[in-house]
Amino acid sequence: MTDDDSVTATPATTPAPEPAAPEPAAPEPAVPEPADAAAGFTPEQPPAAPRPASRRLLRAGAATVAAALVGVVIGVGIIKTRYDDPAPAAAAGPTGAPAPTATPTPYGAKSNGSHFGSLRDLLLPVPAGFELGPDEGGYGNDTEIGAGQISDELDAELQQVPKDKRDKLRSYWEGLHVKGTGVRTYRNDGNNLVVGLRLRQFNQQEVQRINEYTAVFTGDTGIFRSGPQIPGHPEAHCYLMPAPPSAPIDYLECSAAEGDLLVVMSVEGVAPLPKDKIVGLFTLQLDRLASPGASA
Repeated sequence: MTDDDSVTATPATTPAPEPAAPEPAAPEPAVPEPADAAAGFTPEQPPAAPRPASRRLLRAGAATVAAALVGVVIGVGIIKTRYDDPAPAAAAGPTGAPAPTATPTPYGAKSNGSHFGSLRDLLLPVPAGFELGPDEGGYGNDTEIGAGQISDELDAELQQVPKDKRDKLRSYWEGLHVKGTGVRTYRNDGNNLVVGLRLRQFNQQEVQRINEYTAVFTGDTGIFRSGPQIPGHPEAHCYLMPAPPSAPIDYLECSAAEGDLLVVMSVEGVAPLPKDKIVGLFTLQLDRLASPGASA
């Protein structure tokens, strides 16, 4: 057992700066009671047996509640945090003195599973065969959102919520200890596949709870299609959105808990989706966050 403060740090690579992009706004009618959303699933509760249609609709409503809560308190606002590229090394002077170099920014994971460093550094760098993808909502494709900015946006959104629920949502938000959200999108060279990765950093117990609840909901309602497995990462799960067999475009999402990071990948592309490539990308992202220490 290593000490909780032991870390493995690696130099960060700094992607090209872009404007930023918001998480999709949560559906206003489905604002939940925070206690209900947090208690939607616990590890001790086994997945429920198939229910009649009416019960499934109720379960779908509960998942909408959880999704709305997470969307409101974690992904409400996207505020651009600009990162300048390290200054290039100065040309050697007449004496041939060594040129100064930028100091790398450390990032990684502590032995207790909490991560440190920029969320943009923890996000998967653009891999071979891809480039930065389209903006999300017109704000950008490479973004880090601070907790303070998200909190301000949350306050604005909560003005539209009844006061009794507003106070409970605010209380639940404070208990999450949200640190921020990182977003990056990728587009393949063939321009037929778009991938979005989001790292949401907050309380580890709630990260685990939300990830487990999502796994049970997407597998138990019959609404979603089963997605591929992620080898070496049993906490990860993938599912495909409802779509007719003849649909030309398909949609897939994957979710995983890595310490204090809820990792979500969304994929849109020409059907059938290249699942091997998608699994490879998500595996690379999770391996980068592996505890105790992230790799460059």
